[in-house]
Parts: sequence; C-alpha cells; structure tokens
Amino acid sequence: MIERVQLTNAQGIGGAARGPSRATHVPQTGFQDVLAHVQQTQSALRFSAHAVQRLRERNISLSETEKAALQQSVAQAAAKGARETLLLTEDAAFVVSVANRTVITAVPRSEMDGAVFTNIDSAVVVACGAARE
Repeated sequence: MIERVQLTNAQGIGGAARGPSRATHVPQTGFQDVLAHVQQTQSALRFSAHAVQRLRERNISLSETEKAALQQSVAQAAAKGARETLLLTEDAAFVVSVANRTVITAVPRSEMDGAVFTNIDSAVVVACGAARE
C-alpha cells in the first residue's frame, strides 16, 4: 500500500506559511566586469613585510605612477618566463617574485655600489619616463 506524504515548508511550522525569504539585493555584474576585477587583483603588485620594512628604513617612496611602472615591468618579465627578477629604476632596485607578483626587497641607488643580487633569473630596466611623475 502506498501512502501519500505531504511535505510542508519548514518556515511554515508553528505559524503562518511565508514565502521564500528575500535576500538582500545584489547588483548584477557582467562577466567582463568580474573577469577584469580578478585579472587586476591577480596582477596587482604586492610588497612583502620585509620589503615594506626596507622601503621604510631606506626612505624609498613610490608614487602611483612608479608602482604602475613596476607592475608593468613585472608583467613583461612574466611574459618572458621569469621567476625572480631584478627591477632597476633610476632611484632604486627591487627584487620581485614574478609568480607571486610580490616585491621581496628594495635597495636605493645610493646603496647599490658593489651590491650583488642573487637568486634572480632576469633583470628589467624600468622605463625612466614611466617611473617619473
């Protein structure tokens, strides 16, 4: 013998049945917008805690234009298959993990005499015009 079972909405137990709850309105975002945001986030240049400390200790400051030039240089290094690169600007040098898009350390021009950079597989001379405001 087959008996019919009637299922009720759990929200309706103990009170009047309500319709489905309304979620907070979430704006619709197009696929291209989401893709652009993810690509921008993934390609954003980050600074390790060590690099931030070195920037502070060595009084190296970067403008947004200089950060953009560094980011573009990292993208160029990535396109050539680099893993760890040295970015050279007029004012400083930066060792960057290309895969992680992370600046590992920074050295001002005044401290580069006799400097030896190890564990890098490439170097990029950052365009002077792009790095200056």
